[in-house]
Amino acid sequence: MTLRRVNVVILVLLSIAFLIIVHRNLLNLSDFLRQDNSDVAPGMILPFETGFFSDRKVRTGAEIPVVITAAEERLGAAVAAMNSVNQNSRANVVFSIVTLNESVEHLRTWLSKTDIKHKIITFEPKILEGKISQDPQKADLVKPLSFARFYMPMFLPDAEKAIYLDDDVIVQGDIQELFDTSLKPGHAAAFSEDCDSASSKGVVRGAGNQNSYIGFLDFKKEAIKKLGMRANTCSFNPGVIVANLTEWKHQNITRQLDQWMERNVREDLYSKTLADSFTTPPLLIVFYKHHSSIDPMWHVRHLGTTGAGNRYSPQFVKAAKLLHWNGHFKPWGRTSSFSDLWDKWYIPDPTGKFHPIRRHSGDK
Repeated sequence: MTLRRVNVVILVLLSIAFLIIVHRNLLNLSDFLRQDNSDVAPGMILPFETGFFSDRKVRTGAEIPVVITAAEERLGAAVAAMNSVNQNSRANVVFSIVTLNESVEHLRTWLSKTDIKHKIITFEPKILEGKISQDPQKADLVKPLSFARFYMPMFLPDAEKAIYLDDDVIVQGDIQELFDTSLKPGHAAAFSEDCDSASSKGVVRGAGNQNSYIGFLDFKKEAIKKLGMRANTCSFNPGVIVANLTEWKHQNITRQLDQWMERNVREDLYSKTLADSFTTPPLLIVFYKHHSSIDPMWHVRHLGTTGAGNRYSPQFVKAAKLLHWNGHFKPWGRTSSFSDLWDKWYIPDPTGKFHPIRRHSGDK
């Protein structure tokens, strides 16, 4: 009896110790989400989750963190993008999926049918108060999740390097190659410049000069003039980012971006010809002549613009490492070019809520 009582006491003590450890971990997570001297945290990290399948690829090497957003009306896009990454690489990729609270259960159900290794982060739009225009004419164009890339270090506090991907991309190469992109000393990010040889012929027509700084910023404003930037400097597309998060935090990039967004609300610094790329102008200011470059074949873009099918040959598109349907026409829509390459990676929605729109034979 004495030995049995001792065992019971030991078991109770171990249980209490376990509960104390769990409690402390929860407190540490709460402290992290309140950090960065902000009254509002950018998001809540939900418990790690992943699918378990017998045919799952063996993932080797260090983790490759990939951040992607998942809006409710575009969940199918994010899932297709992640599936293309997952199937084309044996690297140990872990997706940090940033979404709104309303989409969490839908996303979980969808991903439960895959072997995509991921964690879900719920984004808090209140973090953007005072940083984006309240103009009702622009309300439909300003999407809170598009600013999630500004807060990557907060979502990945232990990562030294990460990749950000827009949801309207398909990856055809091994993401390890993109992750291995070399950044110059002192550079916090690498982007694809809009004048690079692979995508420069895809410049958007009729929407200002969208391959240089003047297409995104109002150079008549005093605040922009004082920066001494050249208006004809080639801009870059932030739909694919390779980020050195250690350098990002060291340079306080997130705070710099926040400050320029706040200043734009007060002074209206963005170009009047700006379409819907509201995340681009602050990035152009903060990273002016201080960023590295991504291999052009790792960001072949403008596939969502008018005439994309005439700008690129099918052979060139198939050879590209990453395809980006930036622009009005999306590959899950009716009139997009090269939608067959997107269809290859689409996983049907088990809830039946998301359906790609496809042209019927009688519409041609």
